[in-house]
Amino acid sequence: MRIAIVGVGSIGGVLVGCLADTDARILCVSRGQTASNLRDGLVVINPEGAMEAIPPDRYEVMDSELDEIGNEQRGSFDVAIISGKSHSTQKLASISEKLIVEDGFVVSVQNGLGNVELLSENIGSERVLAGSTTHSAWRSADGIVNWSGRGSIDLGRLDNSDANGKSLDLMEYLGDAGLNPRWSSDIRGVLWRKLLINVAINPICAIVGVRNGVLAEVPELWEQAMQSMNEAELVARASGINLGDFDSEEYLRKVVSHTSENRVSMLQDIMAGKKTEIDVLCGAVVSRGEKSGIPTPKNQMLLALIKGIEVSNHYD
Repeated sequence: MRIAIVGVGSIGGVLVGCLADTDARILCVSRGQTASNLRDGLVVINPEGAMEAIPPDRYEVMDSELDEIGNEQRGSFDVAIISGKSHSTQKLASISEKLIVEDGFVVSVQNGLGNVELLSENIGSERVLAGSTTHSAWRSADGIVNWSGRGSIDLGRLDNSDANGKSLDLMEYLGDAGLNPRWSSDIRGVLWRKLLINVAINPICAIVGVRNGVLAEVPELWEQAMQSMNEAELVARASGINLGDFDSEEYLRKVVSHTSENRVSMLQDIMAGKKTEIDVLCGAVVSRGEKSGIPTPKNQMLLALIKGIEVSNHYD
């Protein structure tokens, strides 16, 4: 199978590292220093602490800022998996559409809400899959990908139809790569459950500058996390999302425990002076809450604080 990983950050690095153990043809689409590092190879430290060096001859690299899509790449990939930041979705969608074959498709495994809808508008809903992953990872300054926790990858269509054709092939490859894929007949519910966790953990850890496990150690932080999560849950249910038999506090404790040593991507972005994904997380809760008549003061506060930090990063 021919697979393009579009946006090779921490999760994208895990995808590349794992798929490199299969016979898939892999294209890494990244930019700047990340693309330059990939040309020299990729180093992944797995959750058990073992280091694996993936040689650069196991994949191709395209710098999205410098390289044109070549004739040998254009329209030649079965699937493009977008794992880049949500604020780059428009650009990544354009690149992905040019890479895939006529009956190929694009998958978003990005954080937040709205990415799949944007892809569907640009590429066509019949060529788009929604995805969500519970694998956790972070990338160090030297480009090493630290795969900090094993999880799964849920895939599905917004119309809840079954997997077929190339989507079944992708599931098989992800399984062979040890990434534990699962097909979901209710992917919207999966995306919202991931959002609940993200609004609870990401902005607070980013503001305070701590790893996930600290939330469970400081009662005041835990209370803030639960309040923002409960707001998001109310908005989800008011929006008609089926969350099933869902105990939010138990769910959050399980995730925090499982990812206690993880440094969330939002904290990494702030430390690097980069734009965060707060708009598709707390921002999405606030906007959907307004439409549903659900007040979301905690998410509004976290949205404002992260926006303020983003601005302050550009001033001495």
